[in-house]
Amino acid sequence: MPRIRCRYVDCVFLEEGFCGAAAVEIDPDEGCLTYSRVDEVQADEDWDEEEIEEIWEDEEDELYEEEEETDEAWMEDDEA
Repeated sequence: MPRIRCRYVDCVFLEEGFCGAAAVEIDPDEGCLTYSRVDEVQADEDWDEEEIEEIWEDEEDELYEEEEETDEAWMEDDEA
């Protein structure tokens, strides 16, 4: 069964990045006609610029920590 990757973040059919609808209708001009918006999702305009920057900084810090741990493990293996 083919799986359709969904780019909508507020669709009721979204399941782990893929469309979970039983049937999907796509129009070349309109896009996905099966799309149904979840009312509870807040719009992106509600995000504060400082909050977004903090999230990016936290993710960046985590990425560098993982790289350092990998580098240290690689160096320890190389010394043995």
